[in-house]
Amino acid sequence: MFGKRGNEGTKDRAAGAGGLAVAERPSPAPQRDPAPSRAVEPVRAAPSDVREPARAAPTVIAPPQAAAPRERSGSYYETKTQVFAALIDTIDLSQLARLDAESAREEIRDIVNDIIAIKNFAMTIAEQEDLLGDICNDVLGYGPLEPLLMRDDIADIMVNGARKTFIEVGGKVIETNVRFRDNQQLLNICQRIVSQVGRRVDEASPICDARLPDGSRVNVIAPPLAIDGAVLTIRKFKKDKLTLDQLVQFGAISPEGATILQIIGRVRCNVIISGGTGSGKTTLLNCLTRYIDEDERIITCEDTAELQLQQPHVVRLETRPPNIEGEGEVTMRELVKNCLRMRPERIIVGEVRGPEVFDLLQAMNTGHDGSMGTIHANSPRECLNRM
Repeated sequence: MFGKRGNEGTKDRAAGAGGLAVAERPSPAPQRDPAPSRAVEPVRAAPSDVREPARAAPTVIAPPQAAAPRERSGSYYETKTQVFAALIDTIDLSQLARLDAESAREEIRDIVNDIIAIKNFAMTIAEQEDLLGDICNDVLGYGPLEPLLMRDDIADIMVNGARKTFIEVGGKVIETNVRFRDNQQLLNICQRIVSQVGRRVDEASPICDARLPDGSRVNVIAPPLAIDGAVLTIRKFKKDKLTLDQLVQFGAISPEGATILQIIGRVRCNVIISGGTGSGKTTLLNCLTRYIDEDERIITCEDTAELQLQQPHVVRLETRPPNIEGEGEVTMRELVKNCLRMRPERIIVGEVRGPEVFDLLQAMNTGHDGSMGTIHANSPRECLNRM
C-alpha cells in the first residue's frame, strides 16, 4: 500500500497533508539510505492528485492514564529527525489517512523499525519504543500532548512555549517533563487543533479559541503576542458528566441545595450562574440542563461549543471570528438575537461577557422562560452589577 515516491511529490504531500507531519524536514536534508523494501505493493500518486489535501487523520488510540515521557536528550531528537524524514520519504500520507487508527499505527511502526535497522541506530529497546510512540503521535495525533490528553485525572493542560508544560491534577498545578522539539513544532500542533474547527492561528490572527474532537476547550495565543513561543491552554472535557447527586457526594453542595436546583431546572426558572475562572460554572449548568423536559426545543449559543445536553431537540450555535480581511465575524449578540427567530423554548448561552446580556435578558422576559447562562463574577451581587 505504501511505497517510495519522488522527492518533489513527497514534499508536496508533507506540506499539504493537513498538518499530519509536525516535525520539520531538516535543511539541508541528511543523506538517506534507500527506503526499506515493503512486502506490500507500492502505490504512486497520480500527478493530478499530488497536491490534493489528505483526509483527516484517524483518531489516535492509546491507553488511558499513559505515563508522561522521559526527559529527551539532544541526540534523541537528532535521531528522531532523521527517522522521521526517512519515514516521510517512504510513506504515502494520503493512503495512510484511509486506514483506521490501529492499522495506521502498525504500518508506521513496521516502517520505522525497518528504518532503524537499515541505518544501524544504536538504541535500547526502551528508547526504540519511545521513538515509535513519539513518531506515531506526531503523524496521527498531537505529538507530545498525547500522553496528557489520554489521562482522565488532568483538568487543564498549560503549555508555555516549547520547554514548559504544566497540568492541573486534583486542584494543584504541577510542571511535567513534556517538551516539544522547538517552538515551530508547538505552533504546528496548535495549527492542527484549530484547523479542525475551521479556524487559524498565525501572526495575522494570533489569538484563537477552538475545541478538540472530544469537546475539550482550547485557547491559543501565538507570537508575536506570546514572547517565548506559542501558549496553548486546554480545559479537558470530562467523558463522565457530573450530576447533582455526585456533587452532593463530593460535598460541593448540600442535599437540600441539590433538590432546589432540580426544581429550578424543571419549572423553567431563568438562571444565571456566576463564579470565578475554573469554579465550575459550566459543570453546574450542565447539571441543571439534565432536568429540562425532552419535548422542549433548546438552542445553545457558545464561543466554543462545550455544553453536553442530552435532550433530542437541541440546536447548537457557535460564534465565528473574523477572517484575515477582518470580515465575516458572527458575534454572540448576533447569535442570541437570531435565536429569537428560531422558535426556542429555552435559550442557553455558554458564557455572557458582553452586550449579548441585554438580548438574553430580553429573551427571558418575552416568553422564553427557563433560559440559562453563565457569567464571570465573584459574587451574586457583583454579577448583577456586571449585567
